[in-house]
Amino acid sequence: MTTPLRDEIPGGIYHLTTRGDNKEPIYHDDLDRKVFLWMLDRIAVKYRWIGLAYCLMGNHYHLLLRIPFGGLSRGMDVLNGGYARRTNMRHMRTGHVFGRRFHSTLIEDESHLLETCRYVVLNPLRASLCTNPEEWPWSSYRACAGLELAHSFLVPDEVLRLFSNDPSRARASYRAFVSKSRVAVAATETRV
Repeated sequence: MTTPLRDEIPGGIYHLTTRGDNKEPIYHDDLDRKVFLWMLDRIAVKYRWIGLAYCLMGNHYHLLLRIPFGGLSRGMDVLNGGYARRTNMRHMRTGHVFGRRFHSTLIEDESHLLETCRYVVLNPLRASLCTNPEEWPWSSYRACAGLELAHSFLVPDEVLRLFSNDPSRARASYRAFVSKSRVAVAATETRV
């Protein structure tokens, strides 16, 4: 019996997360992450998704996508299923790579969108994997901050336009916006 498709709003923006089975790693090395992003590029083209933010962690990932024409459940099934098959083959393993179905949250307004963009790219700092978001190569931060080219599924201009129509001013405002919360993350970690 197949799981029913989720309600999807064409044009909606969704924060998606998927975690490894039993919280086990889903990426074993950088090649796994590169292949995942390559697969995401292809699937985003097929379903015409617009990527706003992403972050690949060790045992989970975050995506923030606008889905102009729907296709969220079908595309996520192709992404997670295809990646799991490829990972099992490459690492000579069997069984589930991902735990439960992906989790999705519909973004309600612009402030929710901005906070989610920031939350996604600060995941590596909260996990103590780095001290600055630009140090983590597996998130959208570097592309939005103007430090590298974006993957084809990622459209940094969609996020940057929320800060300014001037590209260099928008990138500077984006970096300051993320940095403001980065300080709060660092302060929390030192108190713990």
